Formats: sequence, C-alpha cells, structure tokens
Amino acid sequence: MKIQDIGFILAYITLFFIRRPILFVWAGLACLVLAIPLFASWTFFTAERLTWYAAAFFLTYILISLLRPHKVE
Repeated sequence: MKIQDIGFILAYITLFFIRRPILFVWAGLACLVLAIPLFASWTFFTAERLTWYAAAFFLTYILISLLRPHKVE
C-alpha cells in the first residue's frame, strides 16, 4: 500500500462522515485535475490511481444520491 492509497482512504472516510455528497464530486474532480500533469510527465502509475480514485468518488456520489430519500413537493 502506497502513500496515495492511505491518503485516499483517509479522504474517503472523512468525506463519508461529513455526509455531504457534493464533496465527493469535488474530490473526484480534484483527482482528475491532479492526474492531468502526471499523465503529461509520463508518471502513469500515480495518474492511473488518481483516475480510479476519481471514479470511486463519483460512484459513491451516485450511490448516495440514489439511496437518499428526496423531498417531493
């Protein structure tokens, strides 16, 4: 397990306890923005991991949005 994996797990747990789904979207976008220069500098391992982290954040947002009851007006 590398340092970026530990950072991802800590960020994921923190965001999960905050319980604001939109923060998962922002975290996913931040991962993608951070991955762009890594792909440009041919650091593929870390950049690929960041794209997987972004996918995990987006998937969590989708699952929370589907499972959360919505108000009907």
